[in-house]
Amino acid sequence: MPAADNTLTRYVESWSPEPLVHEGVLDAAAVAALSAVLDLAEPVAVDGEPLPPLWHWLYLLRWPAQRDLGPDGHPRAGHFLPPVPDRQRMIAGGRCDIREPLTVGEPARRVSSLKAVIPKSGATGDLLFVTVRNEYSQRGTLRLIEEQDVVYRSGRSNRSYPAVLDYDCVPGSEEPWQRALRPDAAMLFRFSALTANAHRIHYDHPYATGDEGYPGVVVHGPLIAIAMLELARCNAPRRLVNSVSYRLRHPAFAGEHLLASGVPASDGAALRLASVREGRHATADVTFA
Repeated sequence: MPAADNTLTRYVESWSPEPLVHEGVLDAAAVAALSAVLDLAEPVAVDGEPLPPLWHWLYLLRWPAQRDLGPDGHPRAGHFLPPVPDRQRMIAGGRCDIREPLTVGEPARRVSSLKAVIPKSGATGDLLFVTVRNEYSQRGTLRLIEEQDVVYRSGRSNRSYPAVLDYDCVPGSEEPWQRALRPDAAMLFRFSALTANAHRIHYDHPYATGDEGYPGVVVHGPLIAIAMLELARCNAPRRLVNSVSYRLRHPAFAGEHLLASGVPASDGAALRLASVREGRHATADVTFA
C-alpha cells in the first residue's frame, strides 16, 4: 500500500515541532544505580571517566506531571509525540555516532529535533515511523549524535503472542561473547524509574496481560540494547566504540531466560539477544574507533 493511503498521514501533515534544548549534569549517581540494577560488581564509571555507549539514556529526562499521563502511563502529549488518536508507541531501533565519549560528572547539552516522519502500512496495520535526532555536547564540543526510530500506531496491534511462556529453558549459543540475563519485574520497575518510563507494560502485570494482550510484563527495548552493548564493554574494554546501530525486533518478557551473544571482528562486533522461542529479539552492530 503506498504511503499516501496510510490513514495516519492526515494527522501529521502539518506537524512540525521545533527543536528543543536540554541541559544538565551527567551525575555519577545514575551510573551507579544502573550498575546495581545490572548486578555489576561496581559502578562502570565515576566522575571524570567516559560514559559507556547508550548510558546517556539515564540523563536529561522529562518528568511530566502525574495528571498529564494517559491510562497506559505514557504522557498524553509531548513535543515529539505525533498527534495520532489512541496513540501506541514502540521503539524500533536507532543509531549512535560517538565522536568522543561523554564524561561522567560534567554538564551536557542536548539539542533534539524531528528528522523524519515516514508512514508505512503492513500486516499489523498503518504505522508512523518517527525519527528524532539528538545531539549531545560537552565543553562546547559535539560528542554524540543519536537518531532514534519510534513506531506509532492508532489503537492496538493485531499481533499475537504465545499464551504461555517458557521460564525454565535456557538459550544457548556458540558465539564467543555471551552474557546471560533474566529480567524480573523488580529489575524492570527499577529500570523504569531510572529512565522516567511510566509505561505500565513494564511493571503492571494485570494491565500488560489484560489490556495490552501480552503474556507478561515487557522488557524495555533500551534495557535490551544496553545488555547487548555490555558484551563489547566487558570483552573489549580497551576499544572505544565509534558507532552503534541497533534494531528491536520482538518483545521479551519478564522471567524469560535471555542470552546476549556476539561475534567480534577486527573493527567491531555483531551482537544479538535471544530466548528459547526467538533467536533475535534484538540485534546490534558496533564499530570500534
